Amino acid sequence: MQMRDWATSVGPWFPLAFLGAHIVVTVFPFPRTAFTLAAGLLFGPVLGIAIAVVASAVSAVLALFLIRAAGWQLNRLVPHPRVDSLDTRLRRRGWPVVLSMRLIPAVPFSVLNYAAGASAVRVVPYTLATLVGLFPGTAAVVILGDALTGNISPALILVSLGTAALGVAGLIYEVRLHRRDHHRERARLQADTPQSVGISRTLTEP
Repeated sequence: MQMRDWATSVGPWFPLAFLGAHIVVTVFPFPRTAFTLAAGLLFGPVLGIAIAVVASAVSAVLALFLIRAAGWQLNRLVPHPRVDSLDTRLRRRGWPVVLSMRLIPAVPFSVLNYAAGASAVRVVPYTLATLVGLFPGTAAVVILGDALTGNISPALILVSLGTAALGVAGLIYEVRLHRRDHHRERARLQADTPQSVGISRTLTEP
């Protein structure tokens, strides 16, 4: 409570300064949880959640742009047909993967940002999926930080477990969907190959 009183007495600029520091520092591989807990401890649940979610989303988008500005591309770093297929999939339908992985607390925040930047996932779906995916877990940690000034609710553990389970389920669904589409595409190509060979032979025969 003394820390919160201090944060309130510093002035209206302090939340903005905290927001800026949160954005800049978490672009790099710095533990985001420290800022999220501090947001709840210093600003309470409402303002703390708003600061933590906005700062995390902006930081994630900045990290994506920095990776792409550096020229790091997944299909160049790992040249393989399966990687090309995965990259194409992420370009078309990358937001469910991003959303699912954001819901899993064990997935490192900065690692996912860098991986998304190296992939072909589109910026707008990535940003929206990041906002939605970060909200439940971030809100839970902010509320935990707020609870450090009083009583800690056991419901926070249930929220974290629930969001993680939802994220894992969504990721498994997307992996299975990608494999199914990949098998269908390969079967279609195999079915088209004999027809192409027959047409080629017809054209070349005298």
